[in-house]
Amino acid sequence: MSADQRPPSQLAREATRRLFFALWPNEAQRDALAQAVAESVRACGGRAVPTHNLHVTLAFLGSVPEGRVAELDRIASRVAAALADIASWSVSFARLEHWARPQILVALGSEERDGVHFGAGARAAQPASPPALALRLKDETAAAGFSPDLKPFRAHVTVARKVAHAVAAHPTRAVPWHFDAFALVESRPHAAGPLYSVVETYLLVKSEKIRK
Repeated sequence: MSADQRPPSQLAREATRRLFFALWPNEAQRDALAQAVAESVRACGGRAVPTHNLHVTLAFLGSVPEGRVAELDRIASRVAAALADIASWSVSFARLEHWARPQILVALGSEERDGVHFGAGARAAQPASPPALALRLKDETAAAGFSPDLKPFRAHVTVARKVAHAVAAHPTRAVPWHFDAFALVESRPHAAGPLYSVVETYLLVKSEKIRK
């Protein structure tokens, strides 16, 4: 019997994992962004997000029963295979903005692929772009009975939390992040803040196109 066919009482007892899909940068990319926004983060009065936690969320899934993680893996593999002929893209972060409701300071990104600039407001019209990838992951996981956060995608990185006072949007030194893949990531609670670990990575380009 599959996980989603089991009685509700059995599902209620099953362990869950807090999961999301993300564009997962390398250490050098994280360090570059952290350095570029350091002064603004100190000035905002909030709590800096640890450098090793910086990422771009594509689709937040929340608590997922352990027995359904393999199903998520199959969905992600299918999405990645469908986009496997695209060239890698870049997201350039060059502006900071305070989001008042969640009390966070974010670095806003604009997307590029093959040197073509999509703009900060890019949506899923581009056949192979971060917004299109986010939308496809949300659509396919929702169709399979998962509960992704369906808010429209905006390429951003949270760089500070608990930012209570308004911070005017302003430019910072542009920092490009390059991606050839996306990841399924687990978030685990910790006293010092969430701990993230990559469950699986999904290539979006053929091996001969991977950026070195």
